[in-house]
Amino acid sequence: MSPLGRRIARWLPAVLILGGLAFDMGTPHQYTAAPFFSAAPLVAAPLYTLRGTVLTAVAALAGEVWVLIYRSMQDYTEAFTESLTVLVVALLALGINRAVRMSDAQLASVRDVSEAAQRAVLPMPPARLAGLGIAARYVGARVDARIGGDLYAVQDTPHGVRMIVGDVRGKGLEAVEAAVIVVGAFREAAEQESTLEAVAGRLERALQREGKRREGLDEYEGFTTAVLAEIPTKEQSVLRVLNRGHPAPLLLAPDGGLCELAPASPALPLGMSEVAGWPDRTDETFFPAGSLLLLFTDGVTEARDRVGRFYEPATRLRGRRFRGSDDLLDTVVEEVSRHSGGAPADDMALLAVQRPLGA
Repeated sequence: MSPLGRRIARWLPAVLILGGLAFDMGTPHQYTAAPFFSAAPLVAAPLYTLRGTVLTAVAALAGEVWVLIYRSMQDYTEAFTESLTVLVVALLALGINRAVRMSDAQLASVRDVSEAAQRAVLPMPPARLAGLGIAARYVGARVDARIGGDLYAVQDTPHGVRMIVGDVRGKGLEAVEAAVIVVGAFREAAEQESTLEAVAGRLERALQREGKRREGLDEYEGFTTAVLAEIPTKEQSVLRVLNRGHPAPLLLAPDGGLCELAPASPALPLGMSEVAGWPDRTDETFFPAGSLLLLFTDGVTEARDRVGRFYEPATRLRGRRFRGSDDLLDTVVEEVSRHSGGAPADDMALLAVQRPLGA
């Protein structure tokens, strides 16, 4: 529900009570306003606190009693029945409010645990790393699920700033476990291996070992699309990218120009070397000062609008200028949400890196 819708809904119990009074005063005696007074606490139950629901219930009962006095009803059976109906519904509303509050508390606890897991697996990178501006976002397709199979990692290494954005096949805990393995293997390999090809080889072997070890994970189908990138510390005008079946990163120039960094040689995702294999190839390109590198998972490119059109980041971002990495990611996340009409259909992991002017 939109913020405007929530504000309107919160006024609805008061409108129902006032409407009941107006209805009773403007209609013949044989009509009853009891449905209005009964509905008010029921509407308040999921929207208000316990105190607010109690106050609404008391106001509804007071309204019903005032109506009975105002009409000077002589049929005590009918008056008792109407009052009892409002009272029973009011008590039911209090029970609903209690159940909703308990459910909210449980959901908040789950979210806290999920948020802690996200911080452990996908910690937020520092805003600056080796002079580069860094920003990352993870947007879950479900509000109560803060982490899934999408992943990102970035770190400063002896070989330069290295990063990965990937998407594990599948959903649920198996995807999360595989994401943990990929991130852990990347952090170790990024420090030790001298080339991106060697880093990709380490990730490949880690997934193959896990596929053979874990029962229930098909070693031939448990794969991860990923893109690896490297910006040498001593030569930040150089950008190296190795793509393993992942959406191509985008390079945004300070003047609004945009380049899609598609791989020269397409490659299969990580974890599929048993199906087919060939040597990895790293593509090298110029990384101008002030430019922004954007890496993302397919939750961005597969977001659809109401008529089924995909969100196309290259088309949407071309010709635009951004203040920095955070501004770029905030824009993409907001536009995808608006394009899809709410939460995305799939999780999204995004990573942006900016080479500062003069660097």
